[in-house]
Amino acid sequence: MKLFKYLFWILYRIWFYILVALPILIMFPILLVSILKESWYPYFFKLARIWAKVILIGMGFRWKVESEQTPEKSKSYMFVANHTSMADIMLMLVSVKNPFVFVGKKELTKIPLFGFFYKRTCILVDRSSAKSRQAVFLRAQKRLKTGVSICIFPEGGVPEEHIILDEFKDGAFRLAINHQIPIVPITFGDNKKRLSYTFFSGGPGKMRVKIHEFLVTEGLTVKDTKSLNEKAKTIIFKQLETFNT
Repeated sequence: MKLFKYLFWILYRIWFYILVALPILIMFPILLVSILKESWYPYFFKLARIWAKVILIGMGFRWKVESEQTPEKSKSYMFVANHTSMADIMLMLVSVKNPFVFVGKKELTKIPLFGFFYKRTCILVDRSSAKSRQAVFLRAQKRLKTGVSICIFPEGGVPEEHIILDEFKDGAFRLAINHQIPIVPITFGDNKKRLSYTFFSGGPGKMRVKIHEFLVTEGLTVKDTKSLNEKAKTIIFKQLETFNT
């Protein structure tokens, strides 16, 4: 029985990587054209959402999104969510319809195919470099001016398995305050069970998503960063507790 489970997990992980690569190969020419101009990013985003849906459906995941408030098409937002799974990027793409740009670690550029487009469409950050973290603010400002939103996983990485929610870094909240854009806290309830970074784990099933009421930043200053950070973290933590009861 244990041997069967281990075999399933090995094949399941291999299947995941096949699903990540296959749609990119099929759509490669269209994806390539969509990144030639920054103004064409919304078209790339639509293709990315198709890619994400193919992966989630192919893995046997059933997502359900509950929204307390819906983002408006003409506005920019700062989307923040808990980070627990290899599927977080895909689930974020299917949960949010407003075009957004990920701020993520540069290490992901090493992934074949995926890394090629990731490098050219996301805002990359080397978390060990203060200079790199500072440059994120300038690149984010440039992207926000084009009308897109920003998405950051504020934990700064995937916490260890026993940690429900790690401490949030201040970057996302400082950015939102500087640009006076609302923060949209989002809770992913089941991703750790579905496809965590622990190799021998996971499987098909539900993926619950809760888009919470927005946190306004109008009138706030950099001094309010910590309190805004804690407010967002508390919202997500309480929802995780609700999901787990």
